[in-house]
Amino acid sequence: MSDIFQEVEEDVRRERYEQLWKKYGNHVIGAAAVLVIAVGGWQAWTAYDNNRRRAVSDQYEAAQKAAGAGKAADAEQERLEAFVKNPPPHATVVFVCGSLDQRRRLVKLLLKEAQVVDCGTIADAADAERWVKARAERDKVPLEPAAVRTLVERAGINIVRLRSGLERVMLYAMGQSKISAEDVRQVVPATGEATNFGIANAIEQNDAAEALRELTLALDGGAQPFFLMGQLRWVAEKMPRARLKAAIDAVFRTDEAIKSSGGDPKVLLERLVVELCGPAKAAPSGRGGRL
Repeated sequence: MSDIFQEVEEDVRRERYEQLWKKYGNHVIGAAAVLVIAVGGWQAWTAYDNNRRRAVSDQYEAAQKAAGAGKAADAEQERLEAFVKNPPPHATVVFVCGSLDQRRRLVKLLLKEAQVVDCGTIADAADAERWVKARAERDKVPLEPAAVRTLVERAGINIVRLRSGLERVMLYAMGQSKISAEDVRQVVPATGEATNFGIANAIEQNDAAEALRELTLALDGGAQPFFLMGQLRWVAEKMPRARLKAAIDAVFRTDEAIKSSGGDPKVLLERLVVELCGPAKAAPSGRGGRL
């Protein structure tokens, strides 16, 4: 008897399944088809997106290469310019750099097409001194004016070295009512970059021998010619009106020669330094042999 009931239950169950399938089978098939299409579409989109990101990465790598090179190859330069003019809409690229040479075609394009944010560039020694004074006041560091100048002279205008030098001075002179220039000299080593201001000071005094000595120290310390050109251009822009045009012309001529490999950068810089110093003043006899 129980076997009969079981057979009846199975028949009823089978009929119920058949009715459910007739009623919802198309929906199940449709859902399965949608799932298959969705999975396939997702895989296709992932492959497309990866290829697109790879292309953007290649473009960005080319941009980095071109931006980092002193004189980028024409092909790389064109690729970078094309990237700047028409970047992929889904990509956000950030270039971080120091001061920009606004005479360069690429820089002009970036200024036109990109959003440029100045995060407080330290352009010269005066900017560096203002930064040190502001930071010292904020942190209540009792730096004497001579100590501020000495810190900039020894650390240069690199903000990382300035911050590190100030922190060293703070630890070294902790508890002192005043921090002197001698305190700074004890804990902040002079850098190759710092000698660049020695060049500027010597040129302002028309002391060609001292300027050449400082130039040699800067180059031997690892200073790059393009950075020294920036310092010399700053000096030229502060020349008296009577000498201003000739000084600016000399800077541009030297800059073009260095960028086009028109001679030994050291020799070109030495010639520029002598030109900027102008007519030689009567020098002490002990230093006359250094010209």
